[in-house]
Amino acid sequence: MLKLRVVTALVLAVVFVGALFGLSPQNFSLFAAVVTLYASWEWSDLSGLKSVLARLAYVFLNLVLLVLICGYLDFWSGDINIPGVRQVMIVAGVWWAIALLWVQGYPSSAILWGSQWLRMLMGLAVLLPTWVAMSMLIHTEAGPWLVLFVALIVACADTGAYFTGRKFGRRKLAPAVSPGKTIEGLIGGLVTNLCMVLIVGLSLGIDASHWWRWAIVVGLTALVSVLGDLLESMVKRHRGVKDSGTLLPGHGGILDRIDSLTAALPVFTLLYSLLLVP
Repeated sequence: MLKLRVVTALVLAVVFVGALFGLSPQNFSLFAAVVTLYASWEWSDLSGLKSVLARLAYVFLNLVLLVLICGYLDFWSGDINIPGVRQVMIVAGVWWAIALLWVQGYPSSAILWGSQWLRMLMGLAVLLPTWVAMSMLIHTEAGPWLVLFVALIVACADTGAYFTGRKFGRRKLAPAVSPGKTIEGLIGGLVTNLCMVLIVGLSLGIDASHWWRWAIVVGLTALVSVLGDLLESMVKRHRGVKDSGTLLPGHGGILDRIDSLTAALPVFTLLYSLLLVP
């Protein structure tokens, strides 16, 4: 199982990096849209939709909303409506603040979000801003590197949390949602990312006066990435399933691989636009 998991992870990494650096910004946005729509197919099951027709209708709803968002944000022309993107990211930030309260309050909070319709709406709030954030970043001057940087933040948060949690983990972070996660692991993931900021800053010769901004952006992105993971774990636990799907051998579904990114990308994009864009 471990070997299969590693092989799948390597294939995913090659496909992701190849698409990231090999496709034009418009085509990468289309690639990300396909991934988003497949993730919506998996979320339709987490929402409790049973028939194929109902699940396809949910995917079609996501497609329609993606097209409308493209029109509103001028993605078709390539001249992106930055204020519009920022508005979407602010709404996404409010959503993740609400999600944090629901995760903290689980299982009692399921009274508020546990119905089929609310879980469907929750899926829209999780997936659509993720696509907007990725499309926004890929259209910037350093687009592929920024998207890759967010993926690196998530990887550092996961790796730091895993090893720190195994060594020092004592206090559970969200025992009702994900018993394996600890507060010590969360701190370990944050420290790993701050070390990464220092290394990248020194390697690229970034002005030290800007490091505090990067530290805020990376630190908050790392913290909220854990929330993305916890939210999906909470919905899966409520649904009574272990994985969101079976597409990826050894990993589960697409959502199981991008859950942290669904929170990290919108928050990073918002903070980047506020603190780091000249």
